[in-house]
Amino acid sequence: MAPDSEFPAFFEPLLEAQYGAADAQRILEGCRVRRHTTLRANALKASAAAIAAALDGAGIAHRGVPWYGDAFVLPEAREDAVRTLPAYGSGELYLQSLSAMVPALVLGDAAGRDVCDLCAAPGGKTTQIQALAGGRALVTACELHGPRAERLRHNLQLQGAGGVTVMQCDARRLDPFFSFDRILLDAPCSGSGTLYAGDAKMPRRFTEELLRKSQKSQRALMRKALSLLRVGGVLVYATCSVLRAENEDIVEYGLASADRPARFEVLPIELPGMQAMPQLPTAIQGTLGLCPTEDYEGFFVAKVKRIA
Repeated sequence: MAPDSEFPAFFEPLLEAQYGAADAQRILEGCRVRRHTTLRANALKASAAAIAAALDGAGIAHRGVPWYGDAFVLPEAREDAVRTLPAYGSGELYLQSLSAMVPALVLGDAAGRDVCDLCAAPGGKTTQIQALAGGRALVTACELHGPRAERLRHNLQLQGAGGVTVMQCDARRLDPFFSFDRILLDAPCSGSGTLYAGDAKMPRRFTEELLRKSQKSQRALMRKALSLLRVGGVLVYATCSVLRAENEDIVEYGLASADRPARFEVLPIELPGMQAMPQLPTAIQGTLGLCPTEDYEGFFVAKVKRIA
């Protein structure tokens, strides 16, 4: 397969080595299409039926997905049209990619549990966790950078997500005094699953140096996350990357380097209706890889349980 000039020269060989020619081409094709606008009803403030009615009233075509009743795909409208809706201004809906909705679903019921979102800003997954818990989770949301932490606080307030403590800190240095029943690590990454070939700035932003820096941060965050997980607790690791170096390699590194006597196992991801997702093969059984398409960003999700 000849290198594709729309993308940095290193990207296509990485894909072909990891996936083979056919799936590499699927990913590249997914990076050539503009993604549909997607959103979810914020169950803390509005039902999916109410959001459907709001979209209908505005003449915005929409459809659902089989794996999440609160999710909507808008095949024609752009995000600007959604932002004019009263339901957007009141926090009754949240603009979010379909793929980014998956990790909170995989995390499972968090009601009454101590939960940590290690890289929380801008708050989409944090508010979704609380919405899925009916507002009954006890959430610690970490964010290093001041402006992003303020954006997180704003979204929590707008979405009506109480029970969340925002900590402006480097999650890699979170005090070992803390421990949690549920941890979401949506790690900073290269964004290889979100690339758009029509973005003229993409080749300058998406670089091998970015990939190396992302891996270093991911390894440190994974080790920290595993160290904070209580026995019987569940960690969900996710990235918007399609590269093994940021996905399976990080999970394997974390499990191999975890302090003994702690022991962990990878749990299979099982969501009703997930067969409809555009899945990619993964190197760890039970993990989930998503191919970029018109509806989805490229994504990776792994579910890890501490068993001792």
